[in-house]
Amino acid sequence: MELNNRTVLIVGGTSGIGLGLARRFAAAGSTVIVGGRDASTVDDLETVTIDVTDADSVARARDVVLGAHPDLDVVVTMSGVMLMEDLRDPAHAEAAETTIAVNLLGTIRTVDAFTPHLVARGGAEIITVTSGIGFLPFPLMPTYGASKAGVHAYTEALRAQLAGTGVTVTELIPPAVATAGQEKVNPAALPLDAFLDEVVDLLSQDPTPNEIVVQAARRLRWAERDGTYAELLEARSQALNTLPGR
Repeated sequence: MELNNRTVLIVGGTSGIGLGLARRFAAAGSTVIVGGRDASTVDDLETVTIDVTDADSVARARDVVLGAHPDLDVVVTMSGVMLMEDLRDPAHAEAAETTIAVNLLGTIRTVDAFTPHLVARGGAEIITVTSGIGFLPFPLMPTYGASKAGVHAYTEALRAQLAGTGVTVTELIPPAVATAGQEKVNPAALPLDAFLDEVVDLLSQDPTPNEIVVQAARRLRWAERDGTYAELLEARSQALNTLPGR
């Protein structure tokens, strides 16, 4: 995948991994637009307001972006929330609904909004963002893992359906990355710049891999294949002890 001379929209790109990736595309010479519910914190890139839980907001953002950039040829969808849940408490359902609305349905809404344009254009890219937790759950955040597993399955189906259209579908599978305070709760979180270095190298391969899996994410992505799934899941389950009453 060429990273230069592209026109890129990153939905969920106003902070963290999304903003870091946006700046890498911009540094490579691409035109970059980042979208989010609050884009006021970004002053070095073009922005668009978008709430992926609201179909009308997504449609408005699509019209704004395509009106200004009819040559749009890369869409990255990575809006997401990570919420803890205690499955012994039925009140967790509110967090579960929010997680599905943002992570899974938000991805679907974004892809749906731009797919007709990208197919008509040809030579375009869609990048979805899942998580290592979609392949090896973190029981403290059960619906987060379920939502990301859903995005993985949806991405696989999307790639199959768009085969032959000229639209490439790539899945980015991050491990824990040191953004938004992750470094404080997870000392093993990968530094953002190191993560982005690996991502850019993998994206630049020809052909682009279907899945972008940096070294630190491979033990999660391939745990079941490697026979380490049960052991790692048990270790990750220890975080449940932080829930009240455990």
